[in-house]
Amino acid sequence: MTLDEFLEEWNNGDDCITVHTSGSTGKPKPMRVEKRRMEASARITCRFLGLKQGDTALLCMPLDYIAGKMVVVRSIVTGLRLISVKPGGHPLRGLDRSPVFAAMVPLQVYDSISDPEERCLLMGVRQLIIGGGAVDDALCDALKDFPNAVWSTYGMTETLSHIALRRLNGPEASEWYTPFENVSIATDADGCLMIDAPAVCEKRLKTNDIAELDADGRRFRIIGRKDNVVCSGGIKMQIEEMERQLKPHAACRFMITKVKDHRLGEAVAMLIEGDESETMRRLCEEHLPKYSRPKHYICVNELPMTATGKPARAEAMKTAQAAIDK
Repeated sequence: MTLDEFLEEWNNGDDCITVHTSGSTGKPKPMRVEKRRMEASARITCRFLGLKQGDTALLCMPLDYIAGKMVVVRSIVTGLRLISVKPGGHPLRGLDRSPVFAAMVPLQVYDSISDPEERCLLMGVRQLIIGGGAVDDALCDALKDFPNAVWSTYGMTETLSHIALRRLNGPEASEWYTPFENVSIATDADGCLMIDAPAVCEKRLKTNDIAELDADGRRFRIIGRKDNVVCSGGIKMQIEEMERQLKPHAACRFMITKVKDHRLGEAVAMLIEGDESETMRRLCEEHLPKYSRPKHYICVNELPMTATGKPARAEAMKTAQAAIDK
């Protein structure tokens, strides 16, 4: 979708607009959402970040998904000056000055940091929010000394972008997400996060994200997704946690997934980008408990990712299972 196409849909007189889920756990699904709720979400974010009329905002994500749409809506309701660039890994390339506000996925931030000129521009962004995927320890470390505010966001299509932020740099840096005002959270019997955000979501939302609440009962951190648990021989293991343990030591891209196993029920499998299976096997033996080490190491040309840069978990399972069944 182009910017003109989105603006035409936004201004067509309909009270609702169509958005699509990211597809990280399956095929992207269309949703109809109220424009007034998107406007409410935009105002909450702009007020929290102190954005004002005339500030520049970088649009560098696809307009097919909520994250890109919300950048435009924030510019409309607050009077931001939109800088639209083609979505890609180097969104700051070619700019002569830093935008006041930018929303990026982790891959775009990684790629920008790797280029000296783009890194300088990134450091000049007054309010940088990072969403669409987990911000790992390596990226946090690279951002910790940035002079301006850098945030990790928590949200989803159903909440019309984020409902909570956590600071990644400076004295306010934290591993805990703090919800916006008028947003309340809890966990259910399975440990999954429950969200009440009446301004942006009509009903209470039950997520599949396993969360831990802080002692204050308000802040939270995400452990992983309920559907990303491997139950192998009666032992439950969180895929994201295994990936976190390995990422600081891995020199290649990889993804943990699961496959069916006649004896264990489910078995841990690893997709590896390139031909580094033996290296990754040794890494797992060194850094993972014996019971959680992958039973299968599968080399692929590219890891399955969604259009918004998230791991395509459902596709990863299919790829791994197909390789095992050969």
